Amino acid sequence: MKIVFATHNLHKKSEAAAILGPQWELLALPDIGCLEDIPETADTLQGNALQKAHYVFDHFHANCFADDTGLEIEALDGAPGVFSARYAGEGCSYSDNVQKVLREMKGITNRKACFKTVVALILDGQEYLFEGRVDGQILTTPRGSEGFGYDPVFLPDGFDKSFAEMDASLKNSISHRGRAMQKLISFLQNR
Repeated sequence: MKIVFATHNLHKKSEAAAILGPQWELLALPDIGCLEDIPETADTLQGNALQKAHYVFDHFHANCFADDTGLEIEALDGAPGVFSARYAGEGCSYSDNVQKVLREMKGITNRKACFKTVVALILDGQEYLFEGRVDGQILTTPRGSEGFGYDPVFLPDGFDKSFAEMDASLKNSISHRGRAMQKLISFLQNR
């Protein structure tokens, strides 16, 4: 089955393809000729995921899913949250975002955080939502070189490795995106 993942992010496409497995032909936005940035103007992860999925379905008439992910840090009142990808400003790098979080967390002992992903699926015009969450802590310094985004500073509960120190298989089995994608896969397989 072909399905479009409404993303330009090749890291996210690669993670999603590994989770979905070979029975799915996963296309990303460049694969369908969508080169524009899809607006993300909602104030919730759910709203942004739905906005992106509807954009692809409405403009390209393809079954698709989109996600939005946020890192929520308890001591920062849930920030960066919906602004996780651009926390250090428009056009910022992953490293810029990580460094901003580390500056804001300097001296703070409450390091509790969670990653949340909401996946919005538009299938034959119907919308469905799936959420994944993983709790953990913010490290004081980055560790590891795998993954992307905040992975080097996120230590999931029950593990002694940051997401960036884990191999993709382990990370995908416990991550917020992995959990949301497993719900999506289960839904698609049982249709």
